Amino acid sequence: MQTHSHFLFVYGSLLSGFKSPAYEYISKYFKLRGNASVKGTIYDMGTFPVGTSNDTGHIIRGELYEIRNPKELSFILAQLDDYEGLYPDDGEDIYYKRELVAVTTEAGDEVIAWIYWYNKDVDGKPIIELEHMMDYLERKQS
Repeated sequence: MQTHSHFLFVYGSLLSGFKSPAYEYISKYFKLRGNASVKGTIYDMGTFPVGTSNDTGHIIRGELYEIRNPKELSFILAQLDDYEGLYPDDGEDIYYKRELVAVTTEAGDEVIAWIYWYNKDVDGKPIIELEHMMDYLERKQS
């Protein structure tokens, strides 16, 4: 697998539907390429859902983005790493890791993209059968 990519796959709080400050940042530096999916599993942690690379036969649906200016990639990923807590202060846990994964577009093409996976133990946590995080959150709120 390659060691770099100009693509980013998001499935949680970075989705356009959240309209968070982090999404505002993504929309400034990345352009939405469309819906896509990855092999992975969403778990219910009680107060929030998380996505992992655990191969349980599930897929996670989300959005695929491409960086607008490839020369800014290192800077932008550093900002997202900070948002996801990859470099915490002393005594804080690291909850996410950034990896390259194969992403399948709606057209069936495969693209290598960066993703942020949950990096803590999910043993005993229920698997969320819904493939899209927004569907899960909507169901949980109703």
